[in-house]
Amino acid sequence: MTSSPPPPQRWESLAERRIREAAREGAFDNLPGAGRPIPGDDQPLDEMWWVRDKLRREGLSFLPPSLEMRLEAEKTSAAICDAPDEATVRELVEELNRKIRNADGSLITGPASTVGWFDADEVVARWKRERLTKASKAKARSRSDE
Repeated sequence: MTSSPPPPQRWESLAERRIREAAREGAFDNLPGAGRPIPGDDQPLDEMWWVRDKLRREGLSFLPPSLEMRLEAEKTSAAICDAPDEATVRELVEELNRKIRNADGSLITGPASTVGWFDADEVVARWKRERLTKASKAKARSRSDE
């Protein structure tokens, strides 16, 4: 009588074995981000998803320079509203004007830039008016709360 063949053996790869051993030793316990959803997991991926992800991680932009200047002007305007003092406002305006000069002085692709230079004195005056308006509204609110 013949004996039955031995049961098939599972051959695990080196990687699988190391993962199994690390899991048994607790190397995957309490990892940062455990239990949180993977960002963008619910969105469909297109063929250029990795390029967009790389640009986002590196803080780079894929906008044409003229649109980049508009976006930069909007960001700077928002930062100016939260600026603590006049010196900071002037620094922000000077930095934005430097970027605009660089963009205006270089060859660009896409539509022409329509963002002009900002006058630091005008921006500071507007910043002061907005601060006074905010302060008076806050004062009026505190009086009505009493």
